[in-house]
Amino acid sequence: MATQAAEVPAEIQPADVGLKREMGLIGAMWASETSIIGSGWLFGALYAAQLAGPAAVVGWVIGGVAIIILALVHAELGGMYPVSGGTARFPHFAFGSVAGTSFGFFSWLQACTVAPIECFAVMQYGSYYWPGIYNPTTRNVTGLGFAMTIVLMAAFTAVNFLAMRMFARVNNVITWWKVAIPVLAIIVLLFKFHGGNFSFAPLHAKGGFMPYGIKAVFSAIPSAGIIFSYLGFEQADQLAGEVKNPQRNLPRAIIYSILLGTVIYILLQVVFIGAVPSSVLAHGWTAIANKPILAGPFAGLAGLVGLSWLAVILRVDAFISPAGTGQMYETSTSRVGYGLARNRYYPQIFAKVSSQGVPWVSLIFAFLFGLVFLLPFPSWHSLVSLVTAASVLMYAGAPLSMGAFRKQVPDHHRPYRMPGAEVLGPIAFIVANMIIYWSGLEVIWKLGLAIVIGYVLIGISMAFDKDRPPLHWKAATWLPVYLIGLGIISWQGQYSGGAVAAPINTGHIHFWWDMLVVAGFSLVIYYWARATRLPREEMLELVGRQSAETKEEQEKTTFP
Repeated sequence: MATQAAEVPAEIQPADVGLKREMGLIGAMWASETSIIGSGWLFGALYAAQLAGPAAVVGWVIGGVAIIILALVHAELGGMYPVSGGTARFPHFAFGSVAGTSFGFFSWLQACTVAPIECFAVMQYGSYYWPGIYNPTTRNVTGLGFAMTIVLMAAFTAVNFLAMRMFARVNNVITWWKVAIPVLAIIVLLFKFHGGNFSFAPLHAKGGFMPYGIKAVFSAIPSAGIIFSYLGFEQADQLAGEVKNPQRNLPRAIIYSILLGTVIYILLQVVFIGAVPSSVLAHGWTAIANKPILAGPFAGLAGLVGLSWLAVILRVDAFISPAGTGQMYETSTSRVGYGLARNRYYPQIFAKVSSQGVPWVSLIFAFLFGLVFLLPFPSWHSLVSLVTAASVLMYAGAPLSMGAFRKQVPDHHRPYRMPGAEVLGPIAFIVANMIIYWSGLEVIWKLGLAIVIGYVLIGISMAFDKDRPPLHWKAATWLPVYLIGLGIISWQGQYSGGAVAAPINTGHIHFWWDMLVVAGFSLVIYYWARATRLPREEMLELVGRQSAETKEEQEKTTFP
């Protein structure tokens, strides 16, 4: 075995054909940050407060810690293998094509659906000036709003045809604004702070600090948009094929962006709860019925407490902030599609790049499939849980991959090495599965249906590709048990994720015990997956398949 390992050096690196490394540290960091600070900051604080009251702050802390752990995993993986669409490619290298197909499709599904969500957020806030685009009663966009959403997504796609050097400059300017405005809101709203809103005593209808119990806090983490708000730190990994000095810049970009985003979101929730007037809370947190707040939480709140100038700024930002995030996710969707083509899961036309280094075919398909996802989920709130679950399934592949790589290529250079990986790796996987479980069965079964569709589409594509990778069944024996097992636990557990009046879960596994079951199940899957990982030689052979630029691959840059 030692002789065989020596014949295949661990330092083989995959290459991204046709892409140009034109993005520096700030560009990579802001790519992640602009994805983190999106529509989540506009709505997450209100929805979390309605579900959990003042204890929503606890939910943001728990969610922040969970995502930071996952981000550290991605920082190690991105430094090791800086390839575009990284989240879709790490499991491919570690476990082969069968497991890689699943996590690759999760990555693409998540990226493809975020841009429509951000467009809906723009419509919801924009309804203050243009009421005809959003119906606050149904919480859905109107027909006109739907049409405007399509126009906005088309604009995202057009901007993405710019060379990465120019695109990064545009994004940097947008992101400086996006970070500055929430910080301004935090500072100003602190002067309107009512400490009594955080009272631990059950005063009047407010119900105290945790009026709806700890279960509501955990439920708010996925369903109120807390985890959704933190998503996006992995964008630096998705654009890794276009980052300068990626071994140095990628880990820093990921870590810096998620730390900054976590601090901003926790403080936003604190000032939102503290600034809400007592008159609005006459019937408790769940009964907030103030129309300006429901239409645009922070802008409405600013106007309510006499800060009309801040309300105007926030409503301007309500266009810029989610639009910037949607634009970045159009970028990452095209790179994930490119990466899946490099894995030879998607048709090779997805790997075509323009002379500017843009995967233009993948970009166009990102737009078209984004329109499909607009149809069954016509509001920001209804899309959030599905995308959160898809995202966390994508993130679950990262700790599994890191655990496998630590065994397969322990000698590979790691510019950033996650401390305590033997402990934090399994914890990261537990965290990901816990968030999926909290999303509820209503969300998980829909995600399962999407996965089946993904298998069919990718299976058809691979069937016609004579150069497809071999099917690594042995390294994915744990996968069906993992996916089906999560569904069964959710069915028997406490979280429906759908209508309270007609829950589809049984509730047989009691609260607290359910989380213990999820944690134990996660550990079994984690160590099972690590034990059945690809052998070192097969893993490096998959990496080697993507390491060389052939003449045929260079000719992919045929679009003017």
